Amino acid sequence: MQYVSGKDESIFSKDALMGTKSGKQIIKQGLFKSQGFKQFNHYKEQAEKQFPDFAKRFTTDLLSEIKNDSSPALTQQKFAEEIGSSEITLESSQIAQIKSKLENFDVLHDRVLRILNSNFVKMTLPVFNALYDAASKHYGYDDPKLRENIIDGHIIAIDLSEPMDRIVDKDEDLDYLDDYKLMNPYILKLAREKISQGGEEILEEFERGFKDARIGQYLDVKLKSRPNQITEENMNECYKKYRAVMGTAGRNMALGKNPLGEIFYLGMARAAECVGCGNEIEDSIKNKFIKIPSWPLYYSLLAGDVKRGFDFTMQKSELYLSDASLALELLPENFSHKSFLEFLFLTVEHYNQYWYNRLQKENLWKEFSVNLPSVSK
Repeated sequence: MQYVSGKDESIFSKDALMGTKSGKQIIKQGLFKSQGFKQFNHYKEQAEKQFPDFAKRFTTDLLSEIKNDSSPALTQQKFAEEIGSSEITLESSQIAQIKSKLENFDVLHDRVLRILNSNFVKMTLPVFNALYDAASKHYGYDDPKLRENIIDGHIIAIDLSEPMDRIVDKDEDLDYLDDYKLMNPYILKLAREKISQGGEEILEEFERGFKDARIGQYLDVKLKSRPNQITEENMNECYKKYRAVMGTAGRNMALGKNPLGEIFYLGMARAAECVGCGNEIEDSIKNKFIKIPSWPLYYSLLAGDVKRGFDFTMQKSELYLSDASLALELLPENFSHKSFLEFLFLTVEHYNQYWYNRLQKENLWKEFSVNLPSVSK
């Protein structure tokens, strides 16, 4: 049985789950059909059924934006100015040819499916569905079209990070990077249009989160050139890219209504930061050097020992998860989806523990040490 949907499903296979303490708890809850497991499974299955329609809707709306743009060069320029980088936009001479190619639904649908093939997107869709339903039940509102727009908008906004990362990293989809450059501004426009259906305050909240995420991403890129000067303050600022995106989306799933909006923000922001630690361990294993910047690098440099650096990173991830769990204690009494969130946090804990265990087996300490930058005086 597959407990969680994602790009790499082996992480949540039965064998993988048996290898961690939280994984064993997930299996146990599955066997006994706990409330958390049943809710989680319901939203997982719902998201899997929704996904093809969502991808087609996304493609259709994107196609309309691309076809109806009479000044695509200006669109590229404005996007570059907003993001603060021309690296993710097209040369003027390339635009007409790529625009023409992407005005074919099947071609564009292929590109959309490629960028949607992401753990972040696939694991987030059921979470947003659950949070929105929990808030609407608690506050007593019911508007299926608004639900679709708010969730679609935030998933599309999260998905924007995929083509942008692939363009910057140049590590996959090399044949499609120019297509992604043309698509990016329209993806952002689409996200904004859908989120704005929730009202001005919801859109403003998204804009604040989007700005914070860009600040975190900018610092992340900047620190790559001076890895030995990373401070704790730098790392907290970098992690805006995790907490701003997920925290903001969490708040907006409650349509900004407090206390749920703030509780969802806290829970989702801290859970995302926790996953960030696991992601840094995963990337370090795959690349055979410690990710720059990252908590493993920060702690390894301070401790002068890469193994201890990763041990401290796991402790840091547990602090983030403890903060996320604190948010659950703040939920109203008899809250309908508390068990869902508890189960979700178990999957987050398992994800980190899985990659930490893999790290011990891979025995990359020597490679990590060789490639470690020296501490600056």
